[in-house]
Amino acid sequence: MSYADVNGLRLWYESHGDGRPLVLLHGGYGSTEMFVPIMPALARRRRVIAVDLQAHGRTADVDRPLLYETLADDVAALLGHLDLPSAELLGYSLGGGVALRTAIQHPALVRRLVLVSTPCRQTGWYPEVLAAMAAQDERVGEQMRGTPPHQLYQRIAPRPQDWPRLWAKSGDLLRRAYDWSDEVARLAIPTLLVFADADSIPTTHMAEFYGLLGGGHRDPGWDGTDRPAARLAVLPGHTHYDIVSAPALPAAVLEFLTHQVDATA
Repeated sequence: MSYADVNGLRLWYESHGDGRPLVLLHGGYGSTEMFVPIMPALARRRRVIAVDLQAHGRTADVDRPLLYETLADDVAALLGHLDLPSAELLGYSLGGGVALRTAIQHPALVRRLVLVSTPCRQTGWYPEVLAAMAAQDERVGEQMRGTPPHQLYQRIAPRPQDWPRLWAKSGDLLRRAYDWSDEVARLAIPTLLVFADADSIPTTHMAEFYGLLGGGHRDPGWDGTDRPAARLAVLPGHTHYDIVSAPALPAAVLEFLTHQVDATA
C-alpha cells in the first residue's frame, strides 16, 4: 500500500497477490474498498493493483477538473511508475470509463480490458439515471452526509472536508457529453463487457456496445472459430449498485483473462 507521484497527483494504490498485473478502478464516490468482496478471488490468480482515483478515497484532489481522459493518463503513469510494460484493466462504472479511456489513449499498455456496468457514450444510461447525474452538486453532497460512502470518506480521505468538492467536480464530469463509439470500434484489445440484468444501462446499449467490439454480427460456427475476441456477460439477479460484489463476477473475469485468444495472449 503506497502512493505514486504521477501527473502532479499523489495516487494511492495497493497491491495483492502475484502473477500478471490486474488494475482495479472503482466507481464514483468510491474507493478500493468497493472491490473487497471480490479481491481475494482475483488475487489468487493475479497481482491485483487497486487504485483510488483523483479526489476519491485516499487520493487527495488537485487543482484540475475530473475528466475521464486525465484520470486515464494517471493510470498509464502509474504503470510507468511501477515499471509495468502492460497490465489487464478492470473498471466499474466511473472506473470503467477510465479503463476504457486508458485503452483508447494508451493501447500498448492494456493487455485485456474488463468493463463492468459501463456505457461507451453518455446517452447509454437510462434517461432517469442521466437526470440524477445532472443534478449532482455540492448541495446533493451535503444531503449525502452520514451515508456509508460519506462515512468511509471521512475515515480514509486525506482531507475529509473535500466531500462537497468531490460532488461538485463529479457532477461536472457526469454532465459532460461524450460518445466514444468510433474509438471503441477501432479497439483491438480483447474486451469483456459485464452488466447486470437490471442495470442502469438498457440492454439495447449493451448490445450496441458489444456490436462495436465485433460481437453479435454472425453465428460463430459449430466449432466457434468465427466467435469475436470480445465477450459479453449479463449477471442475473443484480443491479448496477451491487454487481461489483456479485459472486459470479470473479469467475467471469478470470475465465476471460485466462482463455487463449492467440499465441501472445
